[in-house]
Amino acid sequence: MNARDRLLAAFVAVLWGANFLAIHVGLEHFPPLFLAALRFAVIAVPTVLLVPRPQVRLRWLIGYGVGFGTLQFVFLFVAMDIGMPTGLASLVLQASAPFTVLLGALLLRERLSARQAVGIALAVLGLAAIAAVSRAQTAAVLPVLLTLLGALGWAFGNLANRLAAPPNPLHLTLWMSVVPPVPLFAMSWVTEGTASWGAALRAAVTPAGLPGVLALAYTAVLATVVGTGIWTALMRRHPAGVVAPFSLLVPVVGIALAALVLHERPSAVELAAAVVIVGGVLLGTPRAVRAGDHPPEPLARTAASA
Repeated sequence: MNARDRLLAAFVAVLWGANFLAIHVGLEHFPPLFLAALRFAVIAVPTVLLVPRPQVRLRWLIGYGVGFGTLQFVFLFVAMDIGMPTGLASLVLQASAPFTVLLGALLLRERLSARQAVGIALAVLGLAAIAAVSRAQTAAVLPVLLTLLGALGWAFGNLANRLAAPPNPLHLTLWMSVVPPVPLFAMSWVTEGTASWGAALRAAVTPAGLPGVLALAYTAVLATVVGTGIWTALMRRHPAGVVAPFSLLVPVVGIALAALVLHERPSAVELAAAVVIVGGVLLGTPRAVRAGDHPPEPLARTAASA
């Protein structure tokens, strides 16, 4: 990978790490499920009008949209809305990587190497430490568990993405966004009510609501379209195992920005657990393959956006 592509990969990690800060701001202006629905609706409308439908089986397209787009963001946004720290959310969501490997082994019978098994064990150990600290400090383990469920939804989406085997991955990513708005709007209607929609939309057209609108635009355009577009291009130019480790910069950026902007201060145990988790994910990421080798495992095909 040349210097330009390394910079592009690092730039995507910064975009995705800052996305958690944008989500935090968005949740101050919109109900969580309504915000998630709007995020995908903003992408879905131009996608249907302008982007060719990917030539993949419909069930895998729907599975990708339900796992990555619906389940991940239902749990993540609700978790952050009820108190999951922004920086910690960017870290715990990395559990999607070992979850993807485990689900691939269980459901697709993909080989799990000893190196991956050690990496998964380390990641689980770090996540358990964070859950224990959260319970001991604030008795608020629920947001951590919800974020882990979001990571599990992302992992199911990864498997659907892998099984779809799209000729143009970016088209699949964009069309995946067509799936979440209907279930997300329905869940928001039932749990948050249309009155909250009206209040949020009326506030959005006022100067006070501008940060929420900008946050929504960031999550939809910069984090999803721009970030995913660059990442997909890098994946097509380089072995997945070379590109994927750059996603480990996402929680570094997320935690740093949360500390700088929101004054979140992770404890020493949480920081140590973060190092263990990142190390575990790195071990669980397959090495780049040489010509003639088998393709990389699904973990290396994932991206770390939120």
